[in-house]
Amino acid sequence: MAKAQKPAGLPKPDQILRFIETSSGPVGKREIAKHFALHGADKIALKALLKDMTDEGLVDLAAGRSFHKHGGLPRVTVLRVVAIEGSNLWAVPDRWEASTPPPRLRVMEQGRKGALGIGDRILARTEERGSGHVAHPMKKLQASAELIVGVLVTDTGPGGKPMTWLRPADKRARFDFAVSEMGDAGIGDLVRAELTGRGAATKAKVIERIGDPFAPKSLSMIAIARHEIPHVFGAETLAEAEVAAKLPLTPEGREDLRDLPIVAIDPIDARDHDDAVWAAPDEDAANKGGFRAIVAIADVSFYVRPDGELDREARRRGNSVYFPDRVVPMLPETLSAGVCSLKAGQDRAAMACHLVIDKQGKVTSWRFTRALVRLRANIAYEHAQAAYDADAPRDDWDADVLPGLRSLWACWALLAKARAARAPLDLDLPERQVILDEAGGIAEIRVRDRLDSMRLIEDYMIAANVAAAKALEAKKSPVMYRIHEPPSREKLVSLKEYLETFEQSFALGQVITPAVFNRLIDGFSEDDRLPEIMQAILRSQTQAYYGPANSGHFGLALGSYAHFTSPIRRYADLIVHRALVDSYRLEVPGKPKGLPERTGLGEADAKGLSRIGEAISALERRAMEAERETIDRYVAAYLANKTGEIVAARITGVQPFGFFATVDGLGGDGLVPVSTLGSERFFYDEAARTLVSEHGRVSFSTGQRLDLKLMDANPVSGALRFELPDAPEGGFRGRPPRRDGLKDKAGKHKVGKRGRPANIKHKGRKR
Repeated sequence: MAKAQKPAGLPKPDQILRFIETSSGPVGKREIAKHFALHGADKIALKALLKDMTDEGLVDLAAGRSFHKHGGLPRVTVLRVVAIEGSNLWAVPDRWEASTPPPRLRVMEQGRKGALGIGDRILARTEERGSGHVAHPMKKLQASAELIVGVLVTDTGPGGKPMTWLRPADKRARFDFAVSEMGDAGIGDLVRAELTGRGAATKAKVIERIGDPFAPKSLSMIAIARHEIPHVFGAETLAEAEVAAKLPLTPEGREDLRDLPIVAIDPIDARDHDDAVWAAPDEDAANKGGFRAIVAIADVSFYVRPDGELDREARRRGNSVYFPDRVVPMLPETLSAGVCSLKAGQDRAAMACHLVIDKQGKVTSWRFTRALVRLRANIAYEHAQAAYDADAPRDDWDADVLPGLRSLWACWALLAKARAARAPLDLDLPERQVILDEAGGIAEIRVRDRLDSMRLIEDYMIAANVAAAKALEAKKSPVMYRIHEPPSREKLVSLKEYLETFEQSFALGQVITPAVFNRLIDGFSEDDRLPEIMQAILRSQTQAYYGPANSGHFGLALGSYAHFTSPIRRYADLIVHRALVDSYRLEVPGKPKGLPERTGLGEADAKGLSRIGEAISALERRAMEAERETIDRYVAAYLANKTGEIVAARITGVQPFGFFATVDGLGGDGLVPVSTLGSERFFYDEAARTLVSEHGRVSFSTGQRLDLKLMDANPVSGALRFELPDAPEGGFRGRPPRRDGLKDKAGKHKVGKRGRPANIKHKGRKR
């Protein structure tokens, strides 16, 4: 151990980090307290400090309750052997949750040559040497039991006897697993299990019953469990939310905007309302033909303060996750659907972005204030569009709502003109929408309509987001940018090769801007292959992320961009609000009892934006994947009673083992295995992304439309399986398709021993 220090009182985070990095053995709370000679109340304070450092990503907690630097290796950890290269043995951490690639460690076998093999797990002491790491094995561990999430189903086993199987929730899993122990779970339950054994002898032992994913409005439970999304708030967080919700809301320190006819325009099924808008012609003669606009955003930073329980939980979640059957909010409902939600007729705290827009649609100036607002109306996109088109208000609107909509549309015409001149990437990709009935059954799955009212709100939000980024830049303040970098050369080369199969050229030497892709899209505007071209362009793009180093936003064709307009559901926006509070001295007076006093960003978070950005970017990717998977599961559930039917489909991807297709109007990917295409051999043309038969008579290419027979729809994983309507008989060449324990031989859904069906309710079918 490093020589003990005796600082006055509690050590600072950088002192603790230095001690952890220089210690030769595991460092837990006890070792830290001993090193810094802490006693009594200081040890209690140390526990809170270590929790804050963990939440902020400064340190990670390893097995055995020892700490190590975030993104680094614990001094003692579990490793998995992955390679043998000559006389060297290499291993990686058995678990690695940092956003960076896991390090490879050279294993120092110390005379145990041949004792370890690929796949073995060891407990090892790690050591940094030069630019790499080495591992000193302490002991070999038993073969790990892999954890898996799935649903229990019934089907026949060897000898035709009924057996219980675990159907994995992962679409990539190819087989079900025989269950060795069920615990207190029943058929149809979603469970977490551990897999033991290898190959055909693999068994699943249930270790946790999660619930019934086929109960009304519960299918999202699968994604929540599979991705370990926090969905239950702790008592301390809920208690702080109750205290925050009771904060007195006064005009002191706020601009009073309650007399303005501000409105919120949102999806008809919106669970929270964190943005509202207002616009009017500018009376300043110097801006003739221009407008003044206000984008009012819920002042979440007033309620959720740094270093509190609410803040720690919001950072841990990173964002709200939206499913067809529920929302997993970033903030407790007391705030997200209560005092932070901008509701008509109620006084609300807001952060107001004031914009001045000239007649060309350029935002010429902006300012930010903390404000009090009282909305005139909460309007659904469809209702706003209908009222504007008909120039007629709804019966329940105040008299100034319709004139306000007219001004919003007139101002938006200028913003849209500026957007067109900027030429951002114009990908019109369909968004699937699952509509549930009151009982939780699937009423409809459709493509969400794209209305002008949606584009209007989008452009106002973009203007406010740009203003927030530039306002912070003007003050030389830290900014949590929303960054979208240009496509990499590797992806552009792949796109070029793909476009050549359409006899479409794509010059790699040109300056790549969004307009280049827009011209490509325009060239296919009358072609039924347009959806696939847009998907290919989308695949060529990099993934957007959050960070403090500005690289611009390629897709929006903007030099500076931040997220400011959704602090109820995105932690990144809350960070930007706090930075504005600090930069423009917008702290409100008062010392709230039971809450931190400060509402601004603070020095520690300002310095840690890179770390925070990495964490919330990863959480955003997790949420997107969970949401997409759940939509796929609802599509599979919707199609489950249509197996055997012919559906119109489009090929979305081709691989040597078959091709993937999606059902027109519904989505959901399904595989057509090459083994079902007949006795003739098929060859894969990688450049053309095409499967071609041996004699060239038949080919299957990306974007091709065809009718397919739906053979299986699995709501547990969201996977579909198709065959050609005239698929040859005589079985399959290769591994047969996995059993379908959700149906009997007649194609009807089985009922488990607990009396519930193994699928969810569909329109027109009684549960």
